[in-house]
Amino acid sequence: MNKKELEGKVAIVTGGGSGIGKMSALSYAESGAKVVVADISERDGQNVTDEILEKGGEAIFVKTDVSQAQDNENLVNKALEVYGKLDIAFNNAGIKGPIAPLADYPIEQWNKILQINLSSVFYGMHYQIPAMLKSGGGNIVNTVSIMAQLAAYGNSGYVATKHGVLGLTKSASVEYGKLGIRANAVAPGFTETPMFVDSITQDFLDEKVKKQGMGRMGTPQEIANMVLWLSGDKSSFCNGGLYVVDGGFLVEQ
Repeated sequence: MNKKELEGKVAIVTGGGSGIGKMSALSYAESGAKVVVADISERDGQNVTDEILEKGGEAIFVKTDVSQAQDNENLVNKALEVYGKLDIAFNNAGIKGPIAPLADYPIEQWNKILQINLSSVFYGMHYQIPAMLKSGGGNIVNTVSIMAQLAAYGNSGYVATKHGVLGLTKSASVEYGKLGIRANAVAPGFTETPMFVDSITQDFLDEKVKKQGMGRMGTPQEIANMVLWLSGDKSSFCNGGLYVVDGGFLVEQ
């Protein structure tokens, strides 16, 4: 992709302080976008913002708890205050949640993962879409997972929220496609992010990851490449889609 394809665009990235969000924020900046990095970790988010600035890009950091509607509103307002418009939103922040069968899944953890993984995307789009309409249109990319098409033992919270985000993405595409806003979902497979690597065992790596289509984990940059494509004009007829980046894992299931 031409590094200046997103010249003049303004992009929000939630969960922008690490993993896929970090690489997407850096990629947006390299492509000419002004980036609003949002993360609950001030250290991580500011580090990514500083890296963008050091490389000659434009970026600001907004400390954001995506589980709170007010924080999502503040994030969009800050983007408008500093840059005057909003063109792109990558709703990426999320957590894995505990591993437990449904009947044993802690109710407080269920409520937590619903807020962080699912309600956050609703809150985000709720405030992003009006800003994009005023800006003449835009692109929304939401992170789901291969678990938006599968289920895994003990992961009812994660699986349910990722199915839900896909539903929200499709709803937004139907309601706003004719108004110039596209909404798509990216579904990473096993990816070398802190959240995933910290949650797996060596047995899982050997039995699941190494035996999948390409025999390795994906990199955050490989996912960011898809996010970048969905955010630009080269994907101009893509709306309401699920874009799987999993090295061929799903086709073997």
